[in-house]
Amino acid sequence: MSDLLDPKNDFVFKRIFGSEENKDILLAFLNHTFHEAGEPPLTEIVLMNPYTDKDSPADKQSIFDIRAKTALGELINIEMQLFNQYDIEKRTLYYWSKQYASQLIEGQRYRRLRKSVTITIVNFSFLPNDRYHNIFRLREDHTAISLTNDLEIHVMELAKLDHRPLRIEGGLLNWLLFLKGIDPSNWEVLTMNEPVLRKAMNTLEFLSQDAEARRLYEMRQKALHDEISMIEGAREEGREEGREEGVHLKAIEVARKMLAKGKDMDEIIEYSGLTAQEIRQLKAH
Repeated sequence: MSDLLDPKNDFVFKRIFGSEENKDILLAFLNHTFHEAGEPPLTEIVLMNPYTDKDSPADKQSIFDIRAKTALGELINIEMQLFNQYDIEKRTLYYWSKQYASQLIEGQRYRRLRKSVTITIVNFSFLPNDRYHNIFRLREDHTAISLTNDLEIHVMELAKLDHRPLRIEGGLLNWLLFLKGIDPSNWEVLTMNEPVLRKAMNTLEFLSQDAEARRLYEMRQKALHDEISMIEGAREEGREEGREEGVHLKAIEVARKMLAKGKDMDEIIEYSGLTAQEIRQLKAH
């Protein structure tokens, strides 16, 4: 099928991985993720915010990340980020901390806190290495002693998957290649030892042919592009203000040097670009 929806769109991502009927898809993805982290597989998860028809891109209250809990009470949050909004490291840690702290109400003991895992999938590169899957925990610098296992952050950078060979044996890489949008002609290889991944692909094909799903997808795409345009616009405005401020400070520096050398007003105005009133104020101080 040539006109597939983009599985990286967070609305589509949640439809595929965050619905009750597709909980086996999420479980398979998580088990590959935790396998690479050297952890035992999960046997059961509970979706804490499963996809419903109320999750409309038109509703600003809709949450398109995926939140789950393991049988041991450990919390998992999965977020898809199409665009680099910068400060993603602080943003990720902030949301991890909110998830971790949300486990307690006032008066409860800290021992009730369970491990909190954040999985951030991004469509760009920002970590200075070649690894597409990075895992962060709390370790002592010199001895690698663990302070606690409660913090675990996974960062998956889809932009680092270019030129990665397909794995017939399966694994997390195949799932990430699917999310990146690999050509469907390669799907057969990706699913050779990943039968649950085939279900994810079937779901994407179904959504791509559903008129209502496509309408909501396009609505979400527009909202995402509008958001990044607004951020870039504000950033450029800030850069422009910074450039103007820099020019003004340079002009003040020139005027002060000329005043110190006893240059006349007209000459200072000509070379600095400041007004006569601005120069008089500098002279007064």
